[in-house]
Amino acid sequence: VQLQASGGGLVQTGGSLRLSCAASGPAFSRKSFDRYPVAWFRQAPGQGRELVAAASWSGRTTEYADSVQGRFTISRDNVKKMVYLQMNRLRPEDTATYYCAADESGRTIVVVVAEEYDYWGQGTLVTVSS
Repeated sequence: VQLQASGGGLVQTGGSLRLSCAASGPAFSRKSFDRYPVAWFRQAPGQGRELVAAASWSGRTTEYADSVQGRFTISRDNVKKMVYLQMNRLRPEDTATYYCAADESGRTIVVVVAEEYDYWGQGTLVTVSS
């Protein structure tokens, strides 16, 4: 089972990045990808992991951290088994390693607790310069 995150990099304050997360492997072949709630978390150096955005199975229900509301957008393509995070108006405080996650519970709700996620990507580093 794999979640492969990509799209991180160095960007100036006010810039944009789009992160992608590709799901592959036996678990994601055994069940339809729309059975997995998904999310993006981030972890800055010396800090804990925090939720950035989460989406329900359909992607129609989403949840965002207050700090990114209105700037970031989570989306998913269940046919392609992809999850995206569009990040606009980036700030230095957005600098962190970003992780995608998937929950195999089959719930249709948004899942916001990191401990409830079963699969994690390897992380992609986003650095925002001031």
